[in-house]
Amino acid sequence: MEKVRCLIIGSGPAGYTAAIYASRANLSPVLYEGMQPGGQLTTTNEVENFPGYPSGITGPEMMEDLRKQAERFGADIRFGMATATDLSASPYKVTIDGETVIEAETIIISTGATAKYLGIPDEQKYAGSGVSACATCDGFFYRKMTVAVVGGGDTACEEATYLAGLANKVYLIVRKNFLRASKIMQDRVMSNPKIEVLFEHETLGLTGEGVVQGANLVKRSGQADEEQVHIVIDGFFLAIGHKPNSDIFKPWIETDEIGYIKTVPGTPRTNVPGVFACGDVSDPHYRQAITAAGTGCQAAIESERYLSEKGL
Repeated sequence: MEKVRCLIIGSGPAGYTAAIYASRANLSPVLYEGMQPGGQLTTTNEVENFPGYPSGITGPEMMEDLRKQAERFGADIRFGMATATDLSASPYKVTIDGETVIEAETIIISTGATAKYLGIPDEQKYAGSGVSACATCDGFFYRKMTVAVVGGGDTACEEATYLAGLANKVYLIVRKNFLRASKIMQDRVMSNPKIEVLFEHETLGLTGEGVVQGANLVKRSGQADEEQVHIVIDGFFLAIGHKPNSDIFKPWIETDEIGYIKTVPGTPRTNVPGVFACGDVSDPHYRQAITAAGTGCQAAIESERYLSEKGL
């Protein structure tokens, strides 16, 4: 069984930043990249809002830069996925790919979250070419254009309101005949002249040559007055929620009802001493590369302090 001082699980901006800090603190971190090396950002074509890249950079390039920086300071970055954990007693045990067991004094969880999709084939077809799951990341590219947002909760209303500040027109596609969002968010949407709410509509597919140019919808599906509707759009935003990748930690670590790992406010500390969470797996609010990187830094600093207090 391999023993390590600091094990980092996940490889987005949070995981790689934690690896940079942990390496420089001589913690000899081992990082497992997981199923999607580089995390959600590797599906983003253009990152324009990360400080230090005045001309912008692609998501994959940025993650490659962070990875190289971590390796330069000695981080041991490996391909593999954590499949089980035993956090009942320190040192903690993590199983990789169902076979290798690593024993770790401290663990940094940076497994991220996965955007929920509708499950229509066109979402993959137009990924990065008009389909997005993050208005704050990609809204800027749709200034003065027409976009659609799918969803009826707070996130969808928030994204629609944000996009209305940039786009000429925003369709909000809602499956039910009401919004699930809080009263204040509903009021914002309903009073915004740029937002048109399409109640009782579902998306059948997307159309366009190479990029999204329209969406085929069905109104009142299965009812006597069911009708097909086509809208002309330039962008299609999913706002039906994210699923934090926290399942393997749930027997030991406290999460909220959705699955986001709970941390002591203002810190990456979980309810298990020496186990820290950073990035989107513990952040239902911001979900940005820069905030993830910030919490990755915090997690590494906390790990170093924990180890030195324990004399490890």
